[in-house]
Amino acid sequence: MTKLIYTQLLEACSPGGASVLTSVTELAPAGGAHAAVAPAKFVVGTNSVFAYETRYIDGEPLVAVVIDSKSSQLNRVEQPISFAVVDGHPVLSRIPRIRVSYDNESYTDIELPHRCFDGHIRAGSVDGKPVTDHAAYRAARDASPSDARALLEMSPVSLVLGAWDSSRRTHQGRYRSALVGEIVGVLADQGPDAKTPPLRGGARVDPVAMSVQLSGSDMEKLVKAQESELSSKNINGIREDVKKAKTKPLSASPLGLGGIPPTLNALGAVACRRITRTHVLSFSALRQLRFGADEAGNAACRSLLAALALNGLARSDAELSLRANCDLVELGPATVLLDQRYGKNLELEPLTITEADALLESAIEQAAKKAGIRWEGQIFEVVGNPVVLRGAIEESDE
Repeated sequence: MTKLIYTQLLEACSPGGASVLTSVTELAPAGGAHAAVAPAKFVVGTNSVFAYETRYIDGEPLVAVVIDSKSSQLNRVEQPISFAVVDGHPVLSRIPRIRVSYDNESYTDIELPHRCFDGHIRAGSVDGKPVTDHAAYRAARDASPSDARALLEMSPVSLVLGAWDSSRRTHQGRYRSALVGEIVGVLADQGPDAKTPPLRGGARVDPVAMSVQLSGSDMEKLVKAQESELSSKNINGIREDVKKAKTKPLSASPLGLGGIPPTLNALGAVACRRITRTHVLSFSALRQLRFGADEAGNAACRSLLAALALNGLARSDAELSLRANCDLVELGPATVLLDQRYGKNLELEPLTITEADALLESAIEQAAKKAGIRWEGQIFEVVGNPVVLRGAIEESDE
C-alpha cells in the first residue's frame, strides 16, 4: 500500500479520473461483543424509532440498523475542522468562511446547518445593510457549478459538504455533498422479531425525598424564581397543572425535585454482530464544478476541495464520539480504495491528520498558483439579526 499524494488527487480531479475514493472501517462496541449500542433515533409522528433497513452484506440480505446517518457523519466532519480553525491551526485557519455574530456568540458556515445559505446569515446585515444586498455575498449566492469561484473563496465547505439555497425565489444554488458517510450495524438477531424495538428503563433517586408534593402557590413561587432559566414549555405545563389541581398538592418533579421510580418505556440499545463505517468521496461530483480557470486550474480547485474533505475525514475518524451508550472502537485500520476505473482499485494507507494537513497545504498552494485562488483565512463578517436572537428558545413549543 502507498500513501495518497497530491498528484494522484489532481489526476482524480481531472477529466477521465477516478470516480470515487472509499474508506471502510470495521467497528465494535467498546464494551465488547456482548455490549449493546444505542443507534440514532428518528421521529415518526410523536414516536421515537430506530431506522431499520435491509443491507446486502457478505452475499445475503440482512437486517441492519442505522447507527449514524449521512447528515450526522457530515456534522462529525465539520466539528473537528471548526475546532481546528478556532484553535488557530496554521493550515485550516486559512479556510475562507462566513461568520455571523450575536452579542458574544458567533457561528460560521462550517457549523451552521445550511452553510453559506443558512437563515442566520441571510437574516443578518453587513455595515447596517441586509447581507443579501452585499455584492460579495450576492456573487457567492449567484455562483453556479459552471463557475463556483466566488463560493470557493467565501464558503468552500458548502461545495464539499453540500448546500441548497432552497428558500430563494429563483437561481437557487444547489450543491450536492461530495463526501458522504454512515455507520450501520447488522443486527445479531435476524429472526422475525429483529425489528421489535428494545426498551430500556430509567429512574431518578433524590437523596432528600423520593416524592416532593407542593401546594399550587409554592409551585408558582419556585417557577417565578427560576422563570428566566426555564423553558416556556415547562413553565406553561406547570402553570396548567396548578390550575387543574386547584387546592390539591402537586408533584414537583417537573422542577427536578423528588425521585422517579424505574420505568421501562424508553428506546434502548441493540446487539450487533457487525458494525461498519463507510465514507465515499466522489471525484465525479467534484468534476461537475468549474471555477473560471483553464483545465489545469479547474482541476487544482477541485483537488483543493478534495483535500479539504479528506482532512475533515482524517480528523473525524479519530474522534469516535457519537452519543451516550454508543461508544465504539476500531477493529483495524480503514480500508481505503482509490477507484482506477474499469473495475480496478488502488489500495491506499489511511491518511493521518498530519499527512492530511500536508496534503491540504499543497493543494492550497497549487490552487493559488494555477488558478489564483485566495485562501488566506478571509472571513465575511455578518451581524446577526437581534430579532432572531430574541425569538430563540431552548425548547420548541411546537
